[in-house]
Amino acid sequence: MELKNFWWLLIWLFTAGIILERAFPKQKERILGKERVRWKILPAILLVLPYIIWAGFRGVGFGDTYAYQQAFLKAPTSFGGIGEYLSQYSKDQGFCFFNALVKIILCQSPEVYFLLLAAIQLLIIAFVCRRLSVDYWLSIFLFVASTDYVSWMFNGIRQFTAAVIIFSATELIIRKKYIPSVLLILLASTMHQSALIMLPVIFLIQGKAFNKKTVICVLLSVTALAFIDQFTDFLSSALADTQYKNVVSDWKSFNDDGTNPLRVLVYAMPTLIGLYGYRKIRAADDPIINLGIGAGLVSTCISILSMATSGIFLGRLPIYVSLWSNLIVLPWEIKNVFSEKNAVFVKAACILLYCVFFYYQMHFTWTMM
Repeated sequence: MELKNFWWLLIWLFTAGIILERAFPKQKERILGKERVRWKILPAILLVLPYIIWAGFRGVGFGDTYAYQQAFLKAPTSFGGIGEYLSQYSKDQGFCFFNALVKIILCQSPEVYFLLLAAIQLLIIAFVCRRLSVDYWLSIFLFVASTDYVSWMFNGIRQFTAAVIIFSATELIIRKKYIPSVLLILLASTMHQSALIMLPVIFLIQGKAFNKKTVICVLLSVTALAFIDQFTDFLSSALADTQYKNVVSDWKSFNDDGTNPLRVLVYAMPTLIGLYGYRKIRAADDPIINLGIGAGLVSTCISILSMATSGIFLGRLPIYVSLWSNLIVLPWEIKNVFSEKNAVFVKAACILLYCVFFYYQMHFTWTMM
C-alpha cells in the first residue's frame, strides 16, 4: 500500500476526480444564510480516500514518521499506565494522550494508528472544503499540488492535527461564536502549543476584507522585516518561558536560511489576486471570503518574515491560516474576480503552474521523484 510513484497524487485527481465530478450531480445547500451549489458527501469522500490510505501506509523512513511510530509503540496498553507515559513528555501532552487512547481502545498497530490520523486530518479538510469552497475539486488539487499534503500529512503530523482542529471551527469563527472557537483552539494547543497563536488571530481576521486591522498587520510585518535583528531579539525574549525558548538559537545553529521564496510566493497568491480584485471582493462582502482574505494576509506576512528568519519555526506557522486562503479563497477568486472567459484561462494556468511547483518541490527540493 506504500506509495512509490508520487505522480499518482496528481493522476488520481485528473482521472477519478473528473469522473466523480461528472458522475455525481451537485446539490444545493443553504450555508451561512445563502443557497450554494456543492458536491455531495459521497463523491467528496471518494476523492480523498486514496490520499488517506497513502498517508496512512507511508514508510517509516519518511520525515519524522519513525519518531511518531516509536512514541506510539511506547504508549501504554492499559489506562493505568497513562500517567507514567505522559510524565515522559513535557510538551503537547494532548497528542500523547490521544496516542494512548488509540492504543488502549482501538489497536496496537502503528499502521492503523497512522491511518486513523490521516483519516481525521483529511476528512476534516474534505468536509470544510466541501461546504465552503466554490470548487471542491480545485481545493483538493491545491492542497495536494502545493505539496501541503506530503509536507504535513507525511511529516509534522502533530502540528497539522492542531491546524485541522482549528480549521474545523471555520463556521464557528465566521459566526463569531468565540467560546466554542476558543475551546477548540485550546484543544489544538494540547496537540501543538504553537496553535495558541490563533487566539488573537481569530479576532484580527474578522470584518470586511482588507480592513484596518489587517492593514496594520501588514505594516507591522514590514516593520519587523526592516528591523529583522531587533525582531529576532524580541522573539527570543517573548518565547523565553515557553517550550520554544531555544527556537531562535536553534535556527541559527542549524543554519536555517528561511522559507524558500518560491513557496512564499505560492502562499501569497490568494493575497496578490485579492489585491487585484479588491473592488469585487469588497462588493461581494461574503463572510467566508472576508475571513479567508484576512487569513491570507496573516499567512503572507508570516511567510515573508519566515523567509528572512526561520523556515523551521516561523515557516510552519502559516498552516494555521493558509488552509483558509489557499483552499477556500483562491478557488473563489478565480471564479469571481475574473470574467467568465478569463476565469477558464486563469484556472487552467493555475493548475499548470501548481503542477510545475509540485514537480519542482518533489524532484529538486525533496528528491522524491
